[in-house]
Amino acid sequence: MKIFGLVGWSGSGKTTLLVKLLPELVTRGVRVSTMKHAHHAFDVDKPGKDSFEHRAAGASEVLVTSANRWALMHENRDTPEPTVEELIRHMSPVDLLIIEGFKEHAHDKMEIYREITGKSLIQPNDPLIRAVASDGPVAAATVPVLDLNDIAGLADYILDFTGLSKAA
Repeated sequence: MKIFGLVGWSGSGKTTLLVKLLPELVTRGVRVSTMKHAHHAFDVDKPGKDSFEHRAAGASEVLVTSANRWALMHENRDTPEPTVEELIRHMSPVDLLIIEGFKEHAHDKMEIYREITGKSLIQPNDPLIRAVASDGPVAAATVPVLDLNDIAGLADYILDFTGLSKAA
């Protein structure tokens, strides 16, 4: 399973890009999964639902399933957040796992950069950022700068970089 990341400051458009990239990659025959890091508390469940009540009552894990999908919810409780490697072990094998966020983790990445956010470029300080996708020129970048709006071109770059262009 190849791993490639999308990083950038909040508001840079990581999720927007990922939602556009996914159908482009899938139509090329690439099986893709995603992993997203949330910096804030989140819940995929709702109070009043049986699965929520199971967790609230103390279950360490709750698996919810139907004919359409299944979801495993794991409560960290008093344990540290799992590492990226531990989380990847829970993923089913696919051609490409795209990780959104996890800026500090050591995997190959593309930075999503928009000058309008007013944030600095991350790339000069991270040798694993292999390209920058931007809506304009990025003078400080020391890696290829790609057009953020060229979804096919970005998909080409990711597939070429990961070696999946031969398979797609």
